[in-house]
Amino acid sequence: MAGTCSMLCLIIITLFIPPLGVFLISGCGVDFWINVLLTILGYFPGHIHAFYLEYVYYERRNRDPLTRSTQQPAPGVYSDRIQSGGHTKVRNYGTV
Repeated sequence: MAGTCSMLCLIIITLFIPPLGVFLISGCGVDFWINVLLTILGYFPGHIHAFYLEYVYYERRNRDPLTRSTQQPAPGVYSDRIQSGGHTKVRNYGTV
C-alpha cells in the first residue's frame, strides 16, 4: 500500500511539473537536466520522458533480486538509481 501511495503521489506531481517528478526519483543528474530541456522545448516530450523513467524505476524496483542482478541497462536512462530501481548493489569483498 505504501508503494502504491508513493507511486500515485509521484504521478500526480509529474502531471503538473515533469522535472520535479524526475528529480524525486533520480536526483540532480543527467536525466533531470534532459527532462528540464525536453519540458522547455515542449511540455509533452517532458511528460513522455518523465513517465518512461518512472516506469523503468518502479518496474525494476518490484523485480526479484536474483533477476535484478542480471538485467540489461534500460536504454536512454543515465541514472544508476533508476537503473537499479532504488536498490543499492551489494558488494562482495570476500571472506574475512
